[in-house]
Amino acid sequence: MSASTSPPRPIVATIAAVIRDGQVLLVRRANPPDVGRWGFPGGKIETAETIQQAALRELHEETGVHGEAREVFTAVDAFHHDDSGTLLQHFVLVAVRCDWRTGVPVAADDALEARWFSIEELEHGDLALSLDVREVAETAFRLAQSS
Repeated sequence: MSASTSPPRPIVATIAAVIRDGQVLLVRRANPPDVGRWGFPGGKIETAETIQQAALRELHEETGVHGEAREVFTAVDAFHHDDSGTLLQHFVLVAVRCDWRTGVPVAADDALEARWFSIEELEHGDLALSLDVREVAETAFRLAQSS
């Protein structure tokens, strides 16, 4: 495979799993991958920015919410393919559990909508979720309850 046809290199990004009063904050994505699906606020980590700093920055940019980063607790892959199945982008999403501090969620930046969901809504609701959202949210809830 030549350099011009090699698959894209993975891009490291972060997601903020914000827990408040038994609910998790999600945004409906405005851009690929997963346009229109619900996922965590997040995005690419900038040069010289820590994972936690990136999670908090993206949280605020996408929702207007301010949080406090607690811990990195998992990582998931997000693949974006074109209609023919060719890989366009591969993101490695590093999840940071965050506590809510201030702000009412308002969709901004890359988000179409932003709102709080109970774990029951994620498990039994008819939501178009991005891959692994339910599992990551469940882990964040368990961590929040044990802290």
